[in-house]
Amino acid sequence: MTSDTTPTAAQPLTRVRVFDLETTGIDVETARIVTAFIGDVVDDGKGGVTVDGDMDLLVNPGIEIPARATEVHGITTEHAAAHGIDPGQAAVLLAASIAEAASQGIPMVVFNAPYDFTLLDRELRRNGHAPLNMNGVGVIDPLVIDKHVDKYRRGKRTLEVMTGHYGIRLDDAHTARADAVATGQLALLLMRHPLLLELDADARMHLQAAAYREQMASLEAFKRRTEPAFATPKDWPIRPA
Repeated sequence: MTSDTTPTAAQPLTRVRVFDLETTGIDVETARIVTAFIGDVVDDGKGGVTVDGDMDLLVNPGIEIPARATEVHGITTEHAAAHGIDPGQAAVLLAASIAEAASQGIPMVVFNAPYDFTLLDRELRRNGHAPLNMNGVGVIDPLVIDKHVDKYRRGKRTLEVMTGHYGIRLDDAHTARADAVATGQLALLLMRHPLLLELDADARMHLQAAAYREQMASLEAFKRRTEPAFATPKDWPIRPA
């Protein structure tokens, strides 16, 4: 899909829509949204970025927020219940912004896309809404791309580690806004890599889907040395229901 915001091959991206969730847990089938951020990160042409049209949501998940999750993002059950919006309402707002990005040809940037997109899809279904529509949604997943273009770099690939590696400042890590904006900066930088700069949106999607399958297959083979039954989903950028 092309538009005024979608560059042709060899022209670097200048605008992406970023999306991040903080949740009650790590299982996409059962975890609930606690905070969410979605908005556009725009290259300001001066070595930095601006944030445009952002939506920062606090959500009442309707269940107890485990202490371990609160330790990560700082939101308690009591605070979310008192000040958060309905999870179904939040899910619809986020899905509408994703659909708008697709209609305008703006790539969606998500760190570890299958987690956030799948969890949002399940939240929509749980609250009686249509599944998340990914038709026409162009996705950039810096985690997948970084592992593809720098396959043999040692060490962890968390957002905090990766932003440090690429010289991107990340304050307030594990808040949806800070993580999303930093991920957007990572995407704008990584899209200038020679292996990616010439790709159009469709080719970029195919590359990431194939790279993710390869990465998960490699993880699976490694883990099966000690856990013979270990298996991991290989669908990208969203897992089927």
